[in-house]
Amino acid sequence: MGLRLKFNLVLSGATLLGLLVAGFLGNQMLQDNAREEVLEKARIMMESAVAVRHYTVNEIKPLLAVQQRRQFIPQTVPAYAAHSYVKALQKNYPDYSYKEATLNPTNPANRATEWESDIVAWFRKSETSSELVGERETATGRSLYLGHPIRITNPACLTCHSKPSKAPDTLISTYGDSNGFGWKLNEVIGAQVVSVPMSVPLKRAEETFYVFIGSLVGVFLLVGVLLNIMLHVIVIKPVRLVSAKADEVSMGNLNVEELSIKGSDEVASLGRSFNRMHRSLDNALKMLDDTMDD
Repeated sequence: MGLRLKFNLVLSGATLLGLLVAGFLGNQMLQDNAREEVLEKARIMMESAVAVRHYTVNEIKPLLAVQQRRQFIPQTVPAYAAHSYVKALQKNYPDYSYKEATLNPTNPANRATEWESDIVAWFRKSETSSELVGERETATGRSLYLGHPIRITNPACLTCHSKPSKAPDTLISTYGDSNGFGWKLNEVIGAQVVSVPMSVPLKRAEETFYVFIGSLVGVFLLVGVLLNIMLHVIVIKPVRLVSAKADEVSMGNLNVEELSIKGSDEVASLGRSFNRMHRSLDNALKMLDDTMDD
């Protein structure tokens, strides 16, 4: 097995190991960054919905308080305002969703689905938790969801949701007296759930990963070629010259020219040592010949 082959086997093994380690770490980092990007979008969307709710409660509801006594106005409901905001957003981002999923809602459209009910149940068990992040598969691909508990902390909410007899007539005439009652103070009755698709960030991360690995392979190949050229010029070629001269000397040809040595590295030192050996051997044979002549 030649020196070049041994060198390239070691270099190939090191390159493969480096690619595997760099690929694993790089892919993990890109996937984590993509997930953090999606989570950041979900949090912004959640905070936007919360801001719309607060605006409705503090700005819109007081303006329509008088009209609300005569007829139910859905625009005064914070959940309605938040859903209207998201509905407008979905015109350009149809895979983004926001829902105030409730186990026993006044509006049937807010009733929690099976997977949303699991989120509500989790918040009921984990009373100190204020956020839940997870992933699930959808028809359009993997989606990240962010959930916040809906807890009844304001006693005023029980005016409309404790008993049908205490609820405003305008609310009963709109939604009936079957749903949205029996709520209790400090009870988790639902969850704000934001869903954001992960397909685009994950695809971008995958494309970046392939570019990264491709560039890394290119760099390793370039380094390998340069190292092979240096190996040939600095090591293999000089060693072959020394070997060829040594073969000639070993066959008795002491009249060969000395090696032309340049540099001060180990290979040059080997060449100088060979030249000294060549001269010493030549002198020794000449002295032997002179002795025999005498």
